[in-house]
Amino acid sequence: MVREGIVLLLGLLPGIEVVGSAGDGEEAVEMVAVHAPDVVLMDLRMPRCDGVEATRRIRDRHPSTHVVVLTTYADDDWLFPALRAGARGYLTKDADGEEIVRAVQGVMSGQAGLSPGVQRRLLDRVTAPDPPAPRPDELPDGLTPREAEVLVLIAEGLPNAEIARTLHIGQATVKTHINNLFAKTGVHDRTQAARYAYREGLAAPPAAGASGVGVT
Repeated sequence: MVREGIVLLLGLLPGIEVVGSAGDGEEAVEMVAVHAPDVVLMDLRMPRCDGVEATRRIRDRHPSTHVVVLTTYADDDWLFPALRAGARGYLTKDADGEEIVRAVQGVMSGQAGLSPGVQRRLLDRVTAPDPPAPRPDELPDGLTPREAEVLVLIAEGLPNAEIARTLHIGQATVKTHINNLFAKTGVHDRTQAARYAYREGLAAPPAAGASGVGVT
């Protein structure tokens, strides 16, 4: 119902033609391959494939298609992964038609389509002082500072390729760090690694939230 309402709203806005709507991230990626839209409005909490991963796939495979997130969630646990995945805009679902049009037009002209609240959050993050880097003797189980950084990014849900881009290192190096930290901490997969990071206070667990309806 929410998705159909947004489609109806978009159809009434000047300069916008809706070429399709999808129920989840997997379907969104498939439809982009078929329709090659200029802009995708992307939800985040969706079944099968969430909006962050769908955004990453779309931007990797179809760089001429821009993504504007339109979601209920404006917390850091969703905002920054979505922007790192390649989203050019980020709006919350209380945005009106004019805001959506401005965001779509903005990303088409090379600007960022960010709501005022998101802009403030980004400014706060940029201007916040960097936390002191932990010393090796402060890290559990003999982790090195770089291994701890990789572990934190795993806890944030980033795949190896995104970890490599974030830390400006090669994917082979990322795999080496992961193998080392798995051996040191005794974990066997990324889920266990994330739980370890939460338990040791290296990363904050994601905020609990209700399931969202997929809208793209």
